[in-house]
Amino acid sequence: MDAQVNQVVANSLTAPAAVGARPDRVVRSVIYVVSEDTAVLAGVWRRLRESPLAPASTTASTLLGVAGLGFTGQLVELDLTAALP
Repeated sequence: MDAQVNQVVANSLTAPAAVGARPDRVVRSVIYVVSEDTAVLAGVWRRLRESPLAPASTTASTLLGVAGLGFTGQLVELDLTAALP
């Protein structure tokens, strides 16, 4: 889980930067985690809040425990919407 959160953070910093967006430009985030365990969900939330992506979670944010994601072994997915300058 930690490795996937780290990769999600890296991807979520790199891709938006290509179009001039920074974490502080995020206006909505949805975090999907394959778990129903509130401790796991809280751990993912804490890691995101402690990462360079933290400013992205200061606006409308939703954290969801889900049964599965699109790829085998995928545990975390992050959907960001940013307002471009």
